[in-house]
Amino acid sequence: MIKASAYTFKILRYDAMKPESSPCFSTYKIRVIPGLTVLSVLIRIRDEIDGTLSFRSSCRSAVCGSCAMVINGKLDLACRTQVAAFDTDTIILEPLPNFEVIRDLVVDMTPFWTMYEKVQPYLIRHSPVPEKELPQSEAERLRIDQYVNCILCACCYGACPVLARGPDSDYMGPAAAVKLERFVLDSRDERPAGALDVVNDEKGVWACDTMFHCIDACPKDVRPTDAIVGLRKAMVKNRFQKMLGKAKNEA
Repeated sequence: MIKASAYTFKILRYDAMKPESSPCFSTYKIRVIPGLTVLSVLIRIRDEIDGTLSFRSSCRSAVCGSCAMVINGKLDLACRTQVAAFDTDTIILEPLPNFEVIRDLVVDMTPFWTMYEKVQPYLIRHSPVPEKELPQSEAERLRIDQYVNCILCACCYGACPVLARGPDSDYMGPAAAVKLERFVLDSRDERPAGALDVVNDEKGVWACDTMFHCIDACPKDVRPTDAIVGLRKAMVKNRFQKMLGKAKNEA
């Protein structure tokens, strides 16, 4: 027989539609059997105890990234985090940092998606469309594998110290850099070198403090800082080639 253990869940509650109210924690005591995830318990609390609790979820398989939140001080996906993995019987849940809270654990992702769209996160082609497909070697695929794994959960965005400085930072964020690098390295992409200009400023890749918090927070080992460094190198290379070409023309 599987034995259930008693846990206390403390969840930060806030409703932006009621600005007169202050953020506060609601406490729920619930028995949990081994193997249950934080998301499973959240669903149970909402369905059986408190129907007003708000949070996002979808796939329950660590693929969609919608259930990202702060779990006992760590940014992670609720669907892949088992309650029994903690050495405490108190689980504290908070919304992702660096976002405006809409309600409870639901945050406004608008700034995140705005920066994501800005980098044009899709294949850009100028050559004629082939009849069948665009072949890609294993080595070419390996170049982008690391960044393809990004599920846009925004854990890196929530962990970023640059974005923590406030909305005035206007920093693009780690995830946008990851998606841009993913397509810059893709052998099938034909975007011009000038496409990097959109992030070649103090609000783009040069704003990163290189603190590696995004690497620590990423649940998929994408290592966003690697993408930022890769884009910086590409920009320096493009600049050098442009200067070299200008010097040859003048000679």
